[in-house]
Amino acid sequence: MSQTSRKRVLIVTYYWPPSGGVAVQRWLKFVKYLRDFGWEPIVYTPENPESFYDDYSLFKDIPENIEVIKRPIWEPYDIYKWITGRKGKKLGLGFADDSGKKGRLAKLMVWIRGNILIPDPRVFWVRPSVKFLKRYLKQHPVDAIVTTGPPHSMHLIGLKLKRKLNIPWLADFRDPWTNIDFYHELRLTKFANWYHHRLERIVVKTADCVVVVSQQMKREFEGLGSNKVLVLTNGFDTDDIPAGETQRNNSFSICYVGTMNSARNPHVLWQTLSRICAENAEFAQKLRIQMAGQIDISVTTAIKSYGLEKNFEHHGLLPHDRALALQKNAQILLLVINNTPNAKGIVTGKFFEYLAVGKQILAIGPTDSDIAEIVHETASGDVIDYTDVEGATQTLVKYFNLFRQGNLSPEPKGIEKYSRKALTGRLSEILNQITNG
Repeated sequence: MSQTSRKRVLIVTYYWPPSGGVAVQRWLKFVKYLRDFGWEPIVYTPENPESFYDDYSLFKDIPENIEVIKRPIWEPYDIYKWITGRKGKKLGLGFADDSGKKGRLAKLMVWIRGNILIPDPRVFWVRPSVKFLKRYLKQHPVDAIVTTGPPHSMHLIGLKLKRKLNIPWLADFRDPWTNIDFYHELRLTKFANWYHHRLERIVVKTADCVVVVSQQMKREFEGLGSNKVLVLTNGFDTDDIPAGETQRNNSFSICYVGTMNSARNPHVLWQTLSRICAENAEFAQKLRIQMAGQIDISVTTAIKSYGLEKNFEHHGLLPHDRALALQKNAQILLLVINNTPNAKGIVTGKFFEYLAVGKQILAIGPTDSDIAEIVHETASGDVIDYTDVEGATQTLVKYFNLFRQGNLSPEPKGIEKYSRKALTGRLSEILNQITNG
């Protein structure tokens, strides 16, 4: 299909290569496959975003001759970094310093972030983006607009363009807005809390379609008054999975890839591993805990407190391809759901890559969650509750015995529908629906 015969969709996203991490994957992969389903993507993204790290390996997924519009963004993080002498450095989780502690200035910044910078620190990009895109869209019309958040300021761009130009608009929520796990930490005033909720309701009710990543999120957004909420999960790209046989080694390796903050710190796992190590010398000798990504100081402190530091390997921030290779060579893939009120609806993006890699998945989180349902549906692993030490012990001993026998090889079923290409086909159907309505 030629470019001129395709429908055109403008995608407003804060995250785009070379920014690395999970947040960039969803729409990078949709853009990769949209042309196969009759849509020509145009990407609008910041020229100078704040990101934890850069991953230049992601450029291979951007199709040739895709139009990517980059415009400068100013963020108040720059002031914080200038005051604290951290200019040019990446910020840690929640303004914390290297020790994991938050000083008075950091606490003030959290208050400002929640009460002044509504909905988030990227709000200063809304007005100039709307001004620019109004001119652009009049000269280069599109059939639909997509905004993806967080940051949810992207949705305010979509809201204003919808009101001014009445172009069909899809609002994609990779994570919740007011129900996100750190919302209660923003030290909100009553007015700020009211205003966050008000903006959220307006976006959800105004968008022609709201797309979310889990059934629990769907129920939450329908509760805000929308009857046009659809689930489109994250997924895996078969092109990303390293080819060839898995390397076999003598380590009983448990691998975690991604950010692990204090809310994801799996104390039940550390306690269980420490307990088994004390009782089984072979287990202690073969155990390897491998992590890649940004790890909070509370996690490494917990690992040391349980006497597991000799079994621990931190590989730092890895490019996406190297992170996938680490997963493929592991025995067990660890998935931890944030221990927060919205835990049942969290379905992380890396979970689907875990599925594609085909290794045993050990998930820690609610046993009645959306992710637990998919784990059981695909026969890809086990789910352990946050405090279930006995269940964790039985599961890990079972895994270790299978590992010793060379039989720790699950056979996931029905995972094809979670491929990025299949999901993009579903996205194209949704875009067709809102543009033909």
